[in-house]
Amino acid sequence: MTNAFLALRRHTSRVPVSILVVAVIIAVIVAAAILAPWIAPADPDRQALLSRLKGPGTIGRGGVTYLLGTDDLGRDLLSRILYGARVSLGVALLSVFVSTLVGVTLGMIAGWFRGWVDIVVMRLVDIMLSIPAILLAVLTVAVLGPGFFKLVLVLGLTRWPRYTRVAYAQTLQVANLPFIKASELAGAGALRILFRHVLPNIAGPILIVATSEFGLMILFEAGLSFLGLGIQPPASSWGSIMSVGRQYVERAWWIVAFPGGCLVLLVLSVNVLGDWLRDRLDPRSRIR
Repeated sequence: MTNAFLALRRHTSRVPVSILVVAVIIAVIVAAAILAPWIAPADPDRQALLSRLKGPGTIGRGGVTYLLGTDDLGRDLLSRILYGARVSLGVALLSVFVSTLVGVTLGMIAGWFRGWVDIVVMRLVDIMLSIPAILLAVLTVAVLGPGFFKLVLVLGLTRWPRYTRVAYAQTLQVANLPFIKASELAGAGALRILFRHVLPNIAGPILIVATSEFGLMILFEAGLSFLGLGIQPPASSWGSIMSVGRQYVERAWWIVAFPGGCLVLLVLSVNVLGDWLRDRLDPRSRIR
């Protein structure tokens, strides 16, 4: 036990304090989202019109304490933020998974087979990158309609080109390494080489991109929900909570301030962690 504690202390001593702080922040928010059904003080959809727009710390009817206040329908804001975190994190996580799966697969295939496959995939990437991602997402959601899985699909399929470029460049480098040539000579198929040998060797840069994209997906989901194109009532997300609160920002600032503060804190923490991972996993960034 003592040796394990010393080893853990030795490893954590190499990590900057700021990174430990943001890691704790992310862990707390994720844990709160997962445990929302057990730690939320009230039903997030239960309305109490007599308690609408109550300030933080207000004691309502029946001795109920609203730690973060209530919204325009008298719903407990803390409970809605906790449940909203589940939706926001779920959309971000699934959309990053979709874009990673599509982008990395296309990038590796283009980098390995080259020729006309390379030309088609990379020209498609250029076309996608020429269109602002948020504009494309807004137009697509407007056509398909709002909804959790539609939002995941739209965000995932608008952000895959960045993964494709990284996977393509990394595959070109790894494809010429001796152990890859040895696998080809041994008779291994292209798919086996790509997913058994190439993918593990390009996972570092892909992880860096995924970390930065995760924070961006949270912002995209919040922005679309704020505009009424994302998560729809009665479900809550941080963006939809702020969308309701903007009508009462002068008399009920807490409806916007608390979910907005959570959003800023989470995205900032994810970006700081992503920058640190880039410095650790990419030797060229350390040289610069």
